Amino acid sequence: MSRIHVLHENPLWLPPLAAAFDQRALPWTEWFMDGGIYDLSTAPPEGVFYNRMSASSHTRNHRYAAELTAGVLAWLAAHGRLVINGSSALDLEISKARQYAALEARGVVTPRSILVSGRERVLDAARIYFADRPMILKPNRGGKGLGVRLFHTFDGLRRHVQSDEYDEPADGLVLLQDYIRAPEPCITRAEFIGGKFLYAVRVDTSEGFELCPAEACEIGDLACPVSATPLHKFEILSDGIPAALRTKFERFLAENGVEVAGIEFIRDVHDRLWTYDVNTNTNYNPEAEARAGRAGTDRSGPGALAAFLGTELRRLYPLAA
Repeated sequence: MSRIHVLHENPLWLPPLAAAFDQRALPWTEWFMDGGIYDLSTAPPEGVFYNRMSASSHTRNHRYAAELTAGVLAWLAAHGRLVINGSSALDLEISKARQYAALEARGVVTPRSILVSGRERVLDAARIYFADRPMILKPNRGGKGLGVRLFHTFDGLRRHVQSDEYDEPADGLVLLQDYIRAPEPCITRAEFIGGKFLYAVRVDTSEGFELCPAEACEIGDLACPVSATPLHKFEILSDGIPAALRTKFERFLAENGVEVAGIEFIRDVHDRLWTYDVNTNTNYNPEAEARAGRAGTDRSGPGALAAFLGTELRRLYPLAA
């Protein structure tokens, strides 16, 4: 029987999508990509394959899940299977450097970023490119904001890099990035499904950079302290994002083979927009969707995603669903 196959490595993120599948009576199954045995000389099963491998998989002791997924995706593509968020999407998911190159190629402005290989070179790069200006240190391969740190001075960075708190990145690469000063500690995350804009979420960053919207990652409601009106950590915006930016994002996704993504950007004190992260394994905050009247509908993240995958399944296999 043809069905939707979900490739993933974090069972905590799956229940909302599973519920949306079941609500729509869609046939589906999961492929847990932490390990497995795949006979590459045979044809894979029929169906629509949805890749939601995460760049943060190594932080859950699934160090080689992304590499395994890359091999499986190539096998699926070789047999003509439809893969949503295929190899090119995974390539962007696990490399901020490749994200920025692809974004800039589409005219999307990203913060100045210095790619560094080797812990011993981080301080040299900071001294050359930032001197004593504020900078962001982040892993090239990361997720959920893990390992992202702001340093206001070179000395602060030096103490961190020379301490036991320094985390060696999974791929050996880090980025030093310009710190973008925003008028308030919030960023915007734009969600896309089927390559089209779904909604935008305002995210409070006042307590740090760990911004995963999944309910399993929820750390409670916070407030942007400079705002007159208290805000939840995640708040869906009624007016979306600027039309020109939306068009650039959709074109970027189409040209890079990405159908499902959350793209994060920030507005600085001079009203300029800077895009700094592309999440091809995206989650949705159920509380924010409930407050916006989207929960349980095709206007919610899980609902829209299940509906999109179901449409693709019926298009290719009319008797499947």
